[in-house]
Amino acid sequence: MACASPAFAQGAPPENARMEYAQVLRAEPVYQTLRATSMVERCEATTPVNADDQRRGVARWVGAVKDVLRSDEDLVEEVDRSAGGNCRMVPIEREFRRPIAYDVDYVHKGVKYRSRLPYDPGNRLRVRVSVTPVVPPASER
Repeated sequence: MACASPAFAQGAPPENARMEYAQVLRAEPVYQTLRATSMVERCEATTPVNADDQRRGVARWVGAVKDVLRSDEDLVEEVDRSAGGNCRMVPIEREFRRPIAYDVDYVHKGVKYRSRLPYDPGNRLRVRVSVTPVVPPASER
């Protein structure tokens, strides 16, 4: 004869849990910084080329205005490659930032919480509310 027993006794016990919504106060992205190095050809003039000699018409006028407006630090000597410029490969480092997670502050039933989530939850966050009684050890009962 088969033994009759309740279905929940064979599996995991039922849990006192339900789904509710919390109000999101703030979602701040957490960034990962990636660095990449690429090689770029950079040429230096062996014989300086006057920038005015390469410009014609309106381009010459626009170039003159640009020359007046840019600072000495931004001034780059233009090189004509056919004039025998000294070219070499130099490493250029670039830095990229991308969001990998979000630190989310939210309020549920008047209590503030913070969690790190893999996505931006928007204005509302679905939360799982679980209530479990605390059973003290036999020595404390």
